[in-house]
Amino acid sequence: MRIDKIHNRTLQRIAEKVFNGIPVDSADAHFMLATDDILELGSIAHHVKTMLHGDTVFYGVNMNLNYTNICELRCPLCAYSKDEGDEGAFILSLDDIERKVREGDSIGLDEVHIVGGLHPKLTIDYFTEMLKRIKRVNPDLFIVALTATEYDYYAKRNHLSLEEVFQKMMDSGLGALPGGGAEIFSPRVRNRIAPRKISGKQWLHVMKTAHRMGLKTNATMLYNHLENPVDIVDHLEQVRSLQNETGGFKTFVPLLYHDSGTKIPAKRKSTTGYDDVRLYATSRIYLNNIPHLKALWMYLGDKMAQVLLRFGVDDIGATYHNEKVVHAAGAKTPDYGSESFLRNLIEHAGMTPGRVKANYQAAKAGFLS
Repeated sequence: MRIDKIHNRTLQRIAEKVFNGIPVDSADAHFMLATDDILELGSIAHHVKTMLHGDTVFYGVNMNLNYTNICELRCPLCAYSKDEGDEGAFILSLDDIERKVREGDSIGLDEVHIVGGLHPKLTIDYFTEMLKRIKRVNPDLFIVALTATEYDYYAKRNHLSLEEVFQKMMDSGLGALPGGGAEIFSPRVRNRIAPRKISGKQWLHVMKTAHRMGLKTNATMLYNHLENPVDIVDHLEQVRSLQNETGGFKTFVPLLYHDSGTKIPAKRKSTTGYDDVRLYATSRIYLNNIPHLKALWMYLGDKMAQVLLRFGVDDIGATYHNEKVVHAAGAKTPDYGSESFLRNLIEHAGMTPGRVKANYQAAKAGFLS
């Protein structure tokens, strides 16, 4: 990065902080979220990415496993959840889950990504046996399972501490946590889009507990609904603050909100490229203590995700065989992507693809059609 090539004086000052390893502040974040000098902003974000990962962009080969869509919360932002007895409501048996995983394993997966609803009849034994069965199918499968919201709910329903639940899950094969359920921490917005979900403070507490147990996790932020720049910067600040304390976040994942079938209209039916670029670049620069920034191609579209590889992103997501949640809300992308498709996106952006599991350890080589 050539600071003298940056002509916007505020961005030049931000670049000097980045170059000297000084965290940017909230005022800097607000400026970056509003600037029209996106190429100069991008040069700073790309510098951060390159210093961390060179020209490598990571991707995964995985499957999604949604064990139930029955959920007590029925959040206004969610198009996927059902009440028990609704048409289309389901819960997978352990035999169903084992069969699905065997089918996935037969095509060469590295990872299983598990999330679902808050079902009042499920016990911790259901989840521990689920993980054990997955490991019996293939001990090398990496398991990313359950959001902070799910851990909080099932611990309370089963009269267990978070520590007890995490230990049981780790003993059964849990590898890491996804970052879902964070949405946006602002109580003002959260009380409208997900009024019955745990608070942002409690989400952070669950993640802090997971980190102290030795688990690495993602952190997410949902955008393009009712949030404003103040809410975004506050969210980033709270994530960075916990990371300073625990070091347990491995990846930050902004999630573009889709509103089809929900009760909360999107701010824009389709975000502008400027919106996405500014948000991702700002996240990369502000979250100087989180090693990875992920742009889920399935949420953004493959071309936008590809562009973001030049604006701080080092992870394009995964194959996501059988993804349901974002497609229930109207995502227009396919519900899975082949390995060759992901590698081509990365290579055509002039970068080197790296196939990894969710812990960023190298996965086996090979292609899926």
